[in-house]
Amino acid sequence: MENERWDVLLDLAINEAWKYQFLTYPNPAVGASLVIKNKVFVSAHKKAGSPHAEVNVLWDAFSFFHKTPKFTDSFEIHEYLIKHHNNFFNEAEMFVTLEPCSHIGKTPSCANLLKVLKPKSVTIGIKDPIKSHSGGVEILKNAGIEVNLLNDKRCFDLIEPFIKWSKDKFIFFKLAQSFNGAITGGYISSEDSLNWVHKVRDKIDLLVIGGNTVRIDRPTLDARRVNGKAPDILIYSKNKNFDKNIPLFKVKNRKVFIEDSLEEINDYKFIMIEGGENLYKKLKDFVDWKVFIVTPKIFDRINYKLEDSFKILHVEKRDDLIVFGK
Repeated sequence: MENERWDVLLDLAINEAWKYQFLTYPNPAVGASLVIKNKVFVSAHKKAGSPHAEVNVLWDAFSFFHKTPKFTDSFEIHEYLIKHHNNFFNEAEMFVTLEPCSHIGKTPSCANLLKVLKPKSVTIGIKDPIKSHSGGVEILKNAGIEVNLLNDKRCFDLIEPFIKWSKDKFIFFKLAQSFNGAITGGYISSEDSLNWVHKVRDKIDLLVIGGNTVRIDRPTLDARRVNGKAPDILIYSKNKNFDKNIPLFKVKNRKVFIEDSLEEINDYKFIMIEGGENLYKKLKDFVDWKVFIVTPKIFDRINYKLEDSFKILHVEKRDDLIVFGK
């Protein structure tokens, strides 16, 4: 029964973390849940440099039961909780997808904060694969906190992009389609999904696109919807002849490469490929992950035709379905 309870509470943390997948680059996506005074709180790490998942969920819980300042800075929250916790968390149970960090970087150590707050228990989905960040389990145990390490495969899947881009690079293919597989004819995705794609573009280092898409759609391929940075562009094409008045060539502070090979990606760590049927056929076995944005609409258009299979890692339900697979 206890294992079932752990699974449910960890599942809440996992699902919350997936909402911010890719958006935490270069950090991993991490979620946390906290049970205290018969209430459940759930949060996640939302972007690099901001409070980690554990800190967000601790702050949410403490602020629910106490009047607190409107802090958003990690160091301020850590300091405030250390000074004012008054043993509030001693009966709390925390569930976190990744081992609390032991090091101090852009944010202070979550493990050292928990050592002071002393929750009753911390259940961890998976140990941190980065040695310089690990050690949180030992810090918690030495503080007398009950630690349960699950080695949950779902938590490994969640941080696989982080593992890959930390060591080398991570590449994924993004394809938007209607429910019946149409991928042509202008915008297909909802406004919500278009905004999400722009948030992701703001984080990636390089965007790869096919030459035909550039010539036909004449895109900008920036992150203007979120006032974000525009990634560098690799136009993957044998034909090097392009109209340089196409908007993507006019974006400041970006590099645009036109190549018939993918060697350029070796200088980047986080790469998204946006394309259609032809590019997908060429690169489907080259990428680490595939992300399908499936809009709940049926179009009277020709759908794409190819053969492929993949493992579904997660389905994020928004206005559209965002399906993460590999």
